[in-house]
Amino acid sequence: MNVGGRTGAPAEREADASSPHPKSILRDYAETILVCVIFVVFSRAFAFQQSKIPSGSMMDTLLVGDYILVNRFLYAPTTFDWEKKVLPVRDVTRGDIVVFKYPRTPEIDYIKRIVGLPGDVVEVRQGYLYVNGARQDDPYVKDEYRLGVEPFAPREVPPGHYFAMGDHRNSSADSRAWGFVPRELLKGRALFVWWSYDESAAQANPQGIVESVKSIVGKALHLASRTRWSRCFRAIR
Repeated sequence: MNVGGRTGAPAEREADASSPHPKSILRDYAETILVCVIFVVFSRAFAFQQSKIPSGSMMDTLLVGDYILVNRFLYAPTTFDWEKKVLPVRDVTRGDIVVFKYPRTPEIDYIKRIVGLPGDVVEVRQGYLYVNGARQDDPYVKDEYRLGVEPFAPREVPPGHYFAMGDHRNSSADSRAWGFVPRELLKGRALFVWWSYDESAAQANPQGIVESVKSIVGKALHLASRTRWSRCFRAIR
C-alpha cells in the first residue's frame, strides 16, 4: 500500500503542475467590468441611446424630466430586401416619435413626432393638422394645445425628408419654423420612459458645473418623493 502511495505522488504533483492556476477574484471582476463596458459602448454606439426631455414641446406624451430609451438600430440603412425581413429594422412611419439632430445646430438633439413622410402635403388649419387634404385626429394633442396655433400653408415634403411636430402644438418649435428633417439626421425612435422625475425646465437644463451638481444632489435627496413612478417603463406612442 505504501509503495503504491509513493509511486502516485509524482503523478499527482505532475498533474498539479500542468493544471492552470485558478483566476483571482480581482481578475474575475476586471473581466466582468470590461465586458460590461464593451457592451455599453457598443449599445450606445449602435443600438440604444438615453435621452432626457428638457422642454414641454411634446406634452402630454412626454413630460419635462422624462428619461427615455431610444432605439438607434430601427432605422439603420439596408441594401437588400432580405435585410428588412431578417433584421429588426423598418422605415420611418407617420406617428413615430423620433430623436434627431437639429438641422440648424446638429450638435443638439431634438425629439418630435413625424407627421409627414416624403411626398406628403402637410397643412395646419385652425390648430388641426391636415395631411394630403385629410384632417388628422391626433388623439394625443389636447384641445388647449391647439389654441392660437398659426395656420401653415400646404407644403410638400421633399424626398429623403420628414415633417416633424411637437404634440404641444402651440408651444413647439418644429418643422413649421425651421423646415424639414433630413433622413440622415435621424438618430432613432423613442421606445419608452425608463424613469421620470418631476422638475421644471430650468432644473432639467442646469447651466455650469455648480448647477449640475445641485441638480444631481437634489435628485438624490428627493428621489422617492419626486419620481413619477406611474410613468416609469411606460411605452412611448
